[in-house]
Amino acid sequence: MTWHNVLDERPELSERWQANWPDCPPVGHELQRFYSSRWVRFHSLPESKRYADTPAEYEILLRRHNTVLSELFDGQEVFVVTVAYTGESEFTTPLEYPEPLSLNPGARLWMTVTEDDEGEEFPSYSHMLVTHQTWRRGALDSLLRAAADDVIAGVLIADLRMSHIYHPYDGGADCAFPDSAARDRLKAAHREWLSSHPVGL
Repeated sequence: MTWHNVLDERPELSERWQANWPDCPPVGHELQRFYSSRWVRFHSLPESKRYADTPAEYEILLRRHNTVLSELFDGQEVFVVTVAYTGESEFTTPLEYPEPLSLNPGARLWMTVTEDDEGEEFPSYSHMLVTHQTWRRGALDSLLRAAADDVIAGVLIADLRMSHIYHPYDGGADCAFPDSAARDRLKAAHREWLSSHPVGL
């Protein structure tokens, strides 16, 4: 599987990404494949339960997300990336599923990528939409909850250098770091949130 860049509206952001993650596009689920030595996954609920069913479980889920995000980005400016998936290479609105814009107000197109899949009759395009803001605890709870409920996918939260990446998904979050030492420090701080899977999935 390879990725093809269809459009780049913010080359300065792409340069920052490429400086840290040259082997893959800004696609959260690819970070483990290319950078496993700098990656860790935290599960959002006890016993690796995937989806929250009660208010108490949502409280646990959001507390875990906000704890790690605050340890990574407290007081910093961050980029927030949401992804609109469509069958068209050109990004236009309104969207059939508007969450990437409604949950990331003010987002503008960064880039569009697609997977190179030989023989694909109906290709899918990932339109990456970006904003930036100062991180504060609770600021992204609606977005984090939507990711946890699989309402939205592909979310990335990154520092302005794009050297630290946080990718929430339905089940937890993937984190990627500049080096394995930074990864290991956060991993050690939250061992009870790790997977029992041999490679940490």
